[in-house]
Amino acid sequence: MPSEFFNTSEVLEAILETIDEGIHVIDPKGMTIFYNGVAANHDGMKRSEVIGKPLLEAFPSLNHKSSTLLRVIKSEKPIYNYSQSYVNAHGRIIETLNTTLPIYVDGFMIGAIEIAKDYSSLKQLSERLADLESSLKTIKSPERKTPANGGLYSFAEILTKDNVFKGLIAQGKKAARSSSSVLVYGESGVGKELFVQSIHQDSSRSKEPFIAQNCAALPESLLESLLFGTAKGSYTGAVERQGLFELANGGTLFLDELQSMPIDLQAKLLRVLEDGFIRRIGGTKSVQVDVRIMAAMNMDPKKEVSENRLRPDLFYRLNVLSYELPPLRERIDDIELLSQHFISTFNSKLGLSIKGMDEKTKAFFRKYHWPGNVRELKHTIEFMMNHTENDVLNLEDLPQFLKKPTPSEKILPLREAMIEMETKLITEALLQTNGNVFQASKLLQIPRQTLQYKIKKHI
Repeated sequence: MPSEFFNTSEVLEAILETIDEGIHVIDPKGMTIFYNGVAANHDGMKRSEVIGKPLLEAFPSLNHKSSTLLRVIKSEKPIYNYSQSYVNAHGRIIETLNTTLPIYVDGFMIGAIEIAKDYSSLKQLSERLADLESSLKTIKSPERKTPANGGLYSFAEILTKDNVFKGLIAQGKKAARSSSSVLVYGESGVGKELFVQSIHQDSSRSKEPFIAQNCAALPESLLESLLFGTAKGSYTGAVERQGLFELANGGTLFLDELQSMPIDLQAKLLRVLEDGFIRRIGGTKSVQVDVRIMAAMNMDPKKEVSENRLRPDLFYRLNVLSYELPPLRERIDDIELLSQHFISTFNSKLGLSIKGMDEKTKAFFRKYHWPGNVRELKHTIEFMMNHTENDVLNLEDLPQFLKKPTPSEKILPLREAMIEMETKLITEALLQTNGNVFQASKLLQIPRQTLQYKIKKHI
């Protein structure tokens, strides 16, 4: 259809309807002028009940102070990442993360727009996991590892021939005798969680909980409530709930991707490290906890400090016991050792009897740079063992993105070559992040929605 047949407002409305976030727009008088289907689904309302009506008439539970849209109309200042909890028309508690912005045309404010992301399901899942941690904490077994920390790795299970890594293990065993905080950093997939689990297992806290939380996986308000817990009535639908600090009392709390924790929340973490007291969100009572904090980063902490993603005071507080784990490409002798270990593991899991790898494959593995480190090596071995027809793995069994074209192969058209390279990079990113699309999109520096589209299209 020729472009002159398109109506700009219709195109804009169509775009806003395709976005998977709630969009609500009001004019300066508080009348709703746009309200997309996602927002209506959040609120349990019909669009006809909201569009063209005063905001407070459609939502009588709100007022000029509690409505972020009306606050922005009055102040003409944006509100970013505001956590809101309310009961919708069907009696369901909705948790949203809102950004509300004034709309200007030719210097005049003509209204306000609110973009709301519903994370009710994510919050409920996080709280259920916290409840599960709490219930498991009460279960003890003298004959095996307790379910609260069961299945954790120990130093005896870290396989290495590398002298540098052996030295780090020796240091880690000494750190196990202390209760000081620990910071471990290194590339994705080098085994940071395995290392901190081993410190916990070798320590006097080994019979107490080891609880892990990824700081990049949740919005700030949800991460804060998950860490510190909530007091009853602190917001609509809030219940008295322990946070991970209380659940980990006596044991270890492992915070992965610490640099992704918002700066304000880092300040609260620092206070806990300094005085050992936490306060539930909305509560007035401080509770003392005995928790050892271990943190991990896949970035250089000094660089994160210089770029204002990590508070210097928090870094110096954690840097008492810090360990940089080397990437797999610097542990050449470990590649064959780990490969054989994974072959044995998957022989048992898959009911196979693969003997090992041929010499060309071993040579390829030693030369390959392994950007996803041990995790990528493990997934590569798993792929090869699921596809091989032989009892010895060879280069033909490699995933397609690892196979290098020979000079005699036909040169692909540029468009096909670009798609092939894009597919390879996406696959590598997914391998490095253990299939986590959000983390892979950060590695590739593209929006999550764009990556999801490309995965559906090419993989």
